[in-house]
Amino acid sequence: MLADKSISEIARAFRDKEFSSEDLVKECLANIEKYNPQINAFITKIDKDIVLSEARQKDRQGFAGKSLLFGIPYVLKDSYVTRGIMTTAASNVLKNYLPQYDATVYCKLKETGAILLGKMNMDAWGHGGSSENTDFSPVHNPWDLTRVAGGSSGGPAAAIAARMCLFAIGEDTGGSIRNPAAWCNITGLKVSYGRVSRYGCIAYASSFDTVGPMAKSAEDCAIILETIAGHDMYDGTSSKNEVPRYSQKLATPIKNVTVGMPEEFFQKGLDREIKKAIETAVEKLQKLGVKSKVISLPMIEYGIPVYYLIGPSETSSNLARYDGIRYGETRSNFTGETMRRIMIGTYALSAGYYDAYYKKAQKARTLFIREYEKALNECDVILMPVNPTPPTKIGELINDPVQNLLADIYTVSQNPVGVPSLAIPCGFTKSGLPIGMQLVGKMFAEEKLLQVGYAYQQMNSWHNQKPKLTP
Repeated sequence: MLADKSISEIARAFRDKEFSSEDLVKECLANIEKYNPQINAFITKIDKDIVLSEARQKDRQGFAGKSLLFGIPYVLKDSYVTRGIMTTAASNVLKNYLPQYDATVYCKLKETGAILLGKMNMDAWGHGGSSENTDFSPVHNPWDLTRVAGGSSGGPAAAIAARMCLFAIGEDTGGSIRNPAAWCNITGLKVSYGRVSRYGCIAYASSFDTVGPMAKSAEDCAIILETIAGHDMYDGTSSKNEVPRYSQKLATPIKNVTVGMPEEFFQKGLDREIKKAIETAVEKLQKLGVKSKVISLPMIEYGIPVYYLIGPSETSSNLARYDGIRYGETRSNFTGETMRRIMIGTYALSAGYYDAYYKKAQKARTLFIREYEKALNECDVILMPVNPTPPTKIGELINDPVQNLLADIYTVSQNPVGVPSLAIPCGFTKSGLPIGMQLVGKMFAEEKLLQVGYAYQQMNSWHNQKPKLTP
């Protein structure tokens, strides 16, 4: 299958005329037609004739001297505005909404010649960790159609796993790229806050939101990040830091890299098979000369309460604009989960409670930042689980609000701090469900994370495994 290949392999094949962009797009379209009815990854599919015409145009132009993403089919989480293409954030509040401008990340990909196939299903407004909190029906996990794909970027992750596209752009506010990446056996990168412009991304929590790549491998994520990263005049929070050539430095030896394993993340509550798979992964990294040590992040027990005070507070402010007057449908179209988060946030910001809740959570956030700084001075990379359990059955999380929040227990503390985190596959349960681990680094240390992830993926083929529903 052509879609099994890496982005660099495909770009080379395009240049050598082994196959064409049209061939690759046709294969992805065939997979969409065959598998999406079971998975429900798409909200909006771009017209087949339009994408095929675009692919033929790329073939006629030729690939010499072009970006590695030229002619490569991809998808966008439906939280990014696209001019003239329906954008819903998976909510009926925005059903049939046609934006008047393009998100920066979409503009950059159009400029490289990548081909958009569609906008993807997700938890409405990013509120959830299972892609069940959607007005467009849940996303099903390609590895087991009775289970969730993770969230909130579940549609993009499922589409990559089922080879309906080569890569995706997700959005991570508290694990929304990493959670579905781990549960669908793909690679996903939560970037440093400000590394990629958020302009045109429908906001959940503005001080947490990050725009990042999802693909089969660390190598593919490195190629994508080179394209989408960088300062943007339309986003005052985007960094002016130089964008490294991530893909050219992937093979840098990782000998003597020190990996810290926080003892608090490997205790009660973590599935035994996940713990064992991660311990085995560390042993493999040690064979490359990586050193490991146990570290402590004692503040981590406050990750959930801090995140779910600040996040809902910001989302209650961000969603106030959707009043059914300026644009969009009425607020009666918000889901129960979204209304719950709006009410929590409004309460935390209200007179008499601001100091007791929101302000105190912001002080704890500062302590998180200091704790991560201390830990990352003891080691180069922090290694931890992504999810406490394998993918859950559809209905389990959405019907239990507390468990829905706890599904993000290992991923919510990095967003308040702003540090990057790379989720990569590291095995499977006895029942054949994917297991992922995450590598966390210092601010703007994506280069180091991608190098470690790449080195690990050269030693095994977990990331190349695909679900049985694919041929």
